[in-house]
Amino acid sequence: MAANYWESSQRKHWQFTKDQLTSMRQNLEAEDASLVQMFPLPQLRHLYIYFNQQINRLGKRLGVRQQAMATAQIYMKRFYTKVEIRRTNPYLVISTAVYLACKMEECPQHIRLVVSEARSLWPADFIGLDTSKLGECEFFLISEMNSQLIVHQPYRTLTTLQSEFSLTQDEFALAWSAINDHYMTDLPLLYPPHIGAAGGDKKAGDARIGKVARFAGWLAESSIDIEVMVDSTQELISFYECHEQYNDKLTREQINRYVKARGLDK
Repeated sequence: MAANYWESSQRKHWQFTKDQLTSMRQNLEAEDASLVQMFPLPQLRHLYIYFNQQINRLGKRLGVRQQAMATAQIYMKRFYTKVEIRRTNPYLVISTAVYLACKMEECPQHIRLVVSEARSLWPADFIGLDTSKLGECEFFLISEMNSQLIVHQPYRTLTTLQSEFSLTQDEFALAWSAINDHYMTDLPLLYPPHIGAAGGDKKAGDARIGKVARFAGWLAESSIDIEVMVDSTQELISFYECHEQYNDKLTREQINRYVKARGLDK
């Protein structure tokens, strides 16, 4: 286990440039061009909004803490840089990602309980009673992630920044919310976790000019790349604008259509 992000597999193998991510996704679509044409899906941002909602629903049913749910989201993002979405049953992948994340975050859930709660959330034919399916999917996820399962999250850094900038509970909650939102973007695959924390802290400080000035001074003295911070902030702003166009019903129907048509619910 790498206790230090800078020596971790996350930094060495799971941080990409935007061009790299685009290329990887284009290659996946090219390899499965007929599937892509046959089953159109909403834009990736909308898919990840939907996946985020489903992970949170399952996590709440299981009483899972936020960090484990965040790890599950990272697992899905990593997995889908290697596997075309239309080749999978996302409901099974979501259930498996939560199950595996709970193991890694030391809040394990029994496989039968995960399957039972998943079946109560989604159409029963999307998640079978056979727990071996989830076990097989777990092996699939671990294999595609090359057994690199340690995830460094921004939450610890945010706690440090709370003391540094004397954030109120409301400001801290706003920053925490921004970090939760950033998991629906590509930011966790693009930048180190402390960038996510600093971006959340900036959002919290926007309501108070004095704290914004102090934060700007702190950034100038730190080793954080200002261009990266600006890009991270713009990415979140763009995401919030995109979120306004999100259609939950359409996204769900398009996912369910290909899952049923391809027999992935069996």
